[in-house]
Amino acid sequence: MSDLSYVRKEMLPEQAPPVSEAGIVGWMHANLFSGWLNSSMSILVVVLLYFSIAPIVPWLMHGVWNAGSLNECRKIIVASYGQGADGACWAVIHDRLLQFTFGFYPSDQYWRPTLAFLLLFPAIAPVLFSRVPRKMLLFSAVYPFLVAWLMWGGSAWGAIDAFLGFVIGVVLYRMMAERFGALLSIIISVLATILWWLFLSGPVAGILHGIIPLSLEPVESRKFGGFMLSILLGTTGIAASFPLGIVLALGRQSDLLIVKSLSVGFIEFIRGVPLITLLFVANSLLNIFLPPGTDLTSSCG
Repeated sequence: MSDLSYVRKEMLPEQAPPVSEAGIVGWMHANLFSGWLNSSMSILVVVLLYFSIAPIVPWLMHGVWNAGSLNECRKIIVASYGQGADGACWAVIHDRLLQFTFGFYPSDQYWRPTLAFLLLFPAIAPVLFSRVPRKMLLFSAVYPFLVAWLMWGGSAWGAIDAFLGFVIGVVLYRMMAERFGALLSIIISVLATILWWLFLSGPVAGILHGIIPLSLEPVESRKFGGFMLSILLGTTGIAASFPLGIVLALGRQSDLLIVKSLSVGFIEFIRGVPLITLLFVANSLLNIFLPPGTDLTSSCG
């Protein structure tokens, strides 16, 4: 008897998806040309980009990288591309590349900001990627103090003692939290950290530096500048403020009245006061309230 079954016994071989549904074509079909309105807007954006970028391309292509002055640069462009041609004069970038990168940082110390910039990547990796070992978070915590020492120079023990202040506060809090309660433990930990920084950190750093002299050439803040240093200082500021933001967020949710009030007051003050006002106060008025001779731009060595 012949087999009249209509159910297929073998699997059909897998076939490639339609061209309009896969790859870049599929993405464009789903996101840019999924309907008449979406297609019209996509075409309009392409036209606007063309008329915006088209005049810039010749200006970039006709650029000159070596010239002694602006007039010499223009003469080279006219001689190379004809009368009426226009182009970018990149000679200033060619001549001032190191200054744009490092500012007025001493040229023999360029390795310090370069090393600090390279160390930024392993420091930020455990914060951005969950697959990175959590043990590297310790290096992330040390990185701001390491960068401060590399950039400003001076004795390494100053940066180490500054980091030890946080360590002392955390250790004291963990030792006293269960016995004395959270509020009293926080107060004692903060006071111990401040006292360490004000009275003990300097003498201890001096003693340790006398035993093991580990220092770099001090560099004043006014010599900082350039793209790389701006990135480093900005990243370090964000890294230093991130834990403070977490602490304030947790403090705002606390049931302890003092902790909650201080956290809310600080948060609302920073939110309500324009940043430019705080910058002017720090730059112009803060010296009035500090002891005579205080220089906010001095090196931290």
